[in-house]
Amino acid sequence: MKLATLRTAGGGTTAALATGSDSYLALPGTDVGALLAQPQWRTIVEKAVAAGGNAITDPDFAPLLPRAGKVICCGLNYGDHIQEMGRDLPEFPTLFAKYADTLIGPADTIHVHGSAKVDWEAELAVVVGSELFRADEDQARKAIAGYTIANDVSMRDWQSRTLQWFQGKAFDRTTPVGPVMLTADEADGDFEVRGYVNGELVQHGNTSTLVFGPAKLLSYISQFTTLRPGDLVLTGTPGGVGMGMTPPRFLNDGDVLTTEIDGIGRLENHFRIHAPVPANV
Repeated sequence: MKLATLRTAGGGTTAALATGSDSYLALPGTDVGALLAQPQWRTIVEKAVAAGGNAITDPDFAPLLPRAGKVICCGLNYGDHIQEMGRDLPEFPTLFAKYADTLIGPADTIHVHGSAKVDWEAELAVVVGSELFRADEDQARKAIAGYTIANDVSMRDWQSRTLQWFQGKAFDRTTPVGPVMLTADEADGDFEVRGYVNGELVQHGNTSTLVFGPAKLLSYISQFTTLRPGDLVLTGTPGGVGMGMTPPRFLNDGDVLTTEIDGIGRLENHFRIHAPVPANV
């Protein structure tokens, strides 16, 4: 099944089930994360389907997990991307965190203030479905609720100010996620991840080449922090980021960034790049 978080006419949001032909059924949860927090969420969905209801057409997608308790990202996880960044294959995952404030919907405009080097990172993201702490890989695999799409839009000038990446990765409302979560039971093997700038293919990778796959990532993260339903883990980006090009290439005001994974859908976000802040700020 495919689950989404939709904006409602009253200004709120609701979890929803895709029923085909761009139609959705509202579910008893304010968003997908709130739905997953209910231990019997699958039964809740089944009951909602049996009860029927009015279909939601022409959906307005909100961030899939607007209140995610943890948003944890893995950098340098595809072999080609590691090579273009001039690094060696890592022994352990390179992790950093975002806040839920960074998350936006799959068609929302991204406004960037204060950066002149805005880069793209198309990614598969994993949605946690049950609590994990000090889990092995098999336990982690069983705790995956599903998969979605994200783009870890990065402000490289801020990222390179220090050895820590956080400040270049955590700008408010710059990380699109969605449009849906494909439940793990319907995921069929590996995923093709593609990124486009103004229609030009700039990234293409297959998750079979991840150094640390989804279950291994969740298991590793759970050794030091508890993962809970509705948490989000971004698995890293394939080669083709702007900073790795010769010469480097960055997003401009008015550009359109598209992120696509077969079987899940696509993000399409317009950019407004506002004047950078002075260098001494």
